[in-house]
Amino acid sequence: MPLLPTPSELVARARADLRVGLPVVVGGSAGVAVLAAETLTPARLAAIREIGAPVLVITDRRAETLKARAYDGDIARLHLPEDADAAWIRAVADPADDLRMPMKGPLSAQREGEAGLHRLTIALVKSAQLLPAALVVELSDAPAFATTRNLTLLSAEATHRDLLIHHTLNPVAAARLPLEAAEAGRLHIFRPDNGGTEHYAIQIGRPDRDQPVLTRLHSACFTGDVLGSLKCDCGPQLRTALAEMGKAGAGVLLYLNQEGRGIGLANKMRAYSLQDQGFDTVEANHRLGFEDDERDFRLGADILRRMGFSAVRLMTNNPRKVAMMSDEGIRVAERVPLVTKTNRHNAHYLDVKAKKSGHFL
Repeated sequence: MPLLPTPSELVARARADLRVGLPVVVGGSAGVAVLAAETLTPARLAAIREIGAPVLVITDRRAETLKARAYDGDIARLHLPEDADAAWIRAVADPADDLRMPMKGPLSAQREGEAGLHRLTIALVKSAQLLPAALVVELSDAPAFATTRNLTLLSAEATHRDLLIHHTLNPVAAARLPLEAAEAGRLHIFRPDNGGTEHYAIQIGRPDRDQPVLTRLHSACFTGDVLGSLKCDCGPQLRTALAEMGKAGAGVLLYLNQEGRGIGLANKMRAYSLQDQGFDTVEANHRLGFEDDERDFRLGADILRRMGFSAVRLMTNNPRKVAMMSDEGIRVAERVPLVTKTNRHNAHYLDVKAKKSGHFL
């Protein structure tokens, strides 16, 4: 039926539901109801407890911080204490209060039973840029539960596939945009076919499609690019890359909306708060429950192909970007270093990038 939503459209709807605190249902005949821990309310916790005994699913990174056993490898399914309220659940999910309220346990993790759906809920919550923690309760008749409550119902198999694939980026609009770095500027807007976040390409001059184009993959950084934050090198890298392209007379800067290494601005600010407590960039991400870097650089390769480029001179200090381009069929003719000045606020951050993330600095 043409008016029925596709699996990708249902996943997009589920993200919105989770962000406003609505549960979503995942599975086949049997399944689970899922609530994001971050947006959990006391009323919805009480309602979910009437259905069964929920578990709180967290990542192994967060479990390590909390000294909880991750019996399922990359996730842990925690039993709720009888007196656990919504505030306690959010405190387990959010490390903001770890130092002020360190005693949350002892935490008991579930060992038995299949954890595939629980693992999928973490991927879904992450894709909504919420803290990677979910309250999950098992359902014997998932379709009936979702239908009677007007909840979004997701097929586990289709959702897993949708979260793994790269959604094609389609050109939406483009126009001339004179810039300080180069008057011959042009801005291209690309939108994924699942209606997700748009990404941009800033074209300088008229690059020759038959030659490697001077290219920068730049992840959005509101604090650095817009506010001039001194905690990172993002703003200087953005402006330096555009200036170099202006001098060369041609280039493409891909501006990918993957704030905070793909965890979103809110979670990035949570990470900054942890850094104020003495943790470095990688440690902060882990305490939040994320990996070192959650970005998807396939986005950049897709945009380049859409624009007709097959080879690049890549302005980067990150070897992962070089490897990704090659893996995606974009030839990296040269890695062009992009090193900017260090200040007392970002010196430690840059040191961690070099030592823990392998950046060439």
